[in-house]
Amino acid sequence: MNILLRIQCSRIPKVSMRSFHKDYGVSTPQNFSDYESIKRDCKIEVPEYFNFAKDVMDHWAKMEKIGKRPINPAFWWVNDNGEEVRWNFQELGSLSKKLANVLTESCGLKKGDRVIVILPAIPEWWLINVACLRTGTVLIPGTIQLTENDLLYRLQTSTAKCIITNDTLAITVDAIAHKCKNLKSKLIVSEKPKEGWGNLRELMKHASDDHSCVKTRHNDTMTIYFTSGTTGSPKMTEHTHSSYGLGLSINGRYWLDLTPSDIMWNTSDTGWAKSAWSSVFSPWSLGACVFAHYMPRFEPTSILKTLSRFPITVFCTAPTAYRMLVLNYKSSYKFKSLKHCVTAGEPINPEVSEQWKKKTGLDIYEGYGQTETDEPVRTSSVFRGDFYMTGDRGYMDEDGYIWFIGRSDDIILSSGISNALLPRYRIGPFEVESALAEHPAVLESAVVSSPDQIRGEVVKAFVILKAEYKSHDPEKIKNALQEHVKKTTAPYKYPRKVEFVHELPKTISGKIKRNELRKKEWGKV
Repeated sequence: MNILLRIQCSRIPKVSMRSFHKDYGVSTPQNFSDYESIKRDCKIEVPEYFNFAKDVMDHWAKMEKIGKRPINPAFWWVNDNGEEVRWNFQELGSLSKKLANVLTESCGLKKGDRVIVILPAIPEWWLINVACLRTGTVLIPGTIQLTENDLLYRLQTSTAKCIITNDTLAITVDAIAHKCKNLKSKLIVSEKPKEGWGNLRELMKHASDDHSCVKTRHNDTMTIYFTSGTTGSPKMTEHTHSSYGLGLSINGRYWLDLTPSDIMWNTSDTGWAKSAWSSVFSPWSLGACVFAHYMPRFEPTSILKTLSRFPITVFCTAPTAYRMLVLNYKSSYKFKSLKHCVTAGEPINPEVSEQWKKKTGLDIYEGYGQTETDEPVRTSSVFRGDFYMTGDRGYMDEDGYIWFIGRSDDIILSSGISNALLPRYRIGPFEVESALAEHPAVLESAVVSSPDQIRGEVVKAFVILKAEYKSHDPEKIKNALQEHVKKTTAPYKYPRKVEFVHELPKTISGKIKRNELRKKEWGKV
């Protein structure tokens, strides 16, 4: 079935978003000429059997071997200690086959068995991804920020037979392993042995690289992600060998705009689906090089130096990260190779995009997607024929462009007075948050609806102030922020209520839990 995504649109005054997207433009893409050419030429044939390792990775390795492709790095990894790893596709093939034999011979895993992998951005994480493809085992990535309860929930819910992690989390796993009846194998990536664990690096030293890839159907389960929802326990989201292995070639070709000569750096945590999208399948589908810089924590200056030092051509990071990069940018940084920048995960503030463009000369292209299709019953309820109702709000401008405003649950409906004959305004939190972000006193903010006896509901902003403003008179800052928003966007959108806080509730992936703030407000009624 052909599925069309429909954003619920309404005619909204042009000032609502146009003022935030001044001078938006496009660069010349490498893989297409215009949107019409994408619709005409974008066709994916889905074969009965498909395996990304065999049909894509081994294809590029063969091209290298017979001289039809330069032997350039397919994987390029660095860390803050000056260590560096470079593998071409042939080397990736050999090493991943060794690891595949470890999974099948040392761990006794079979096709369909589930493997939880919780590792930082170290080279073994990429080898495990490919090895799981070769063996037909189902990869379940997780972030190293998971707590003991998080781990226990995932091990029990997934019925995983194997877990692969490092020294940091191995102790936690041992504390809960007796509660996980399906867990049979534990592999550790470490320089030292640990009782009860197989040492992955040592096992690979003695493993053969003679391995035949299992035969997988295009609709066999390939990976499972636990969604970082804002309510309830995380849900398992399955993806198949074709949904990622074939589907993400569209991502690589048309959004990331990659070619075999590109070097792609995506800073996403290895526990998030975005890492699979832009650090594995999208770039390798197009034969591009995957670049990775392992940093124990996010360091803006380190990222800026890396972009200056290495020939990275395509860069992807989160909107919040771009904001930090802009704040730490110096004219001495020169991104000589960089030509394409993208972001995703949450809306990016236009102020950040404008500052990045001013400093680097590059636009930031924003990706939009959802992971809500993990529960069949709830998923079926949002279909209207061939249309999938996203639950988002947006509007179409006079040029035919669709602007994203926010989740329908987050939209604030506010009236001038309590008169049903007067217009009721739809206000997206992102618009107000973007305006607040431009004020020098604001470090971060979250906007939700708050009950009001006259207007029904009004805009309320929870604001974290920058350190140098925390000693200022709260009432004066509140008034200054309100006046600032009135001048920056449509006056009716200004936050009639402002509360200064020290932190905002967030999911483990860093998304603001607006629903918690909203419940807090409406619980007062």
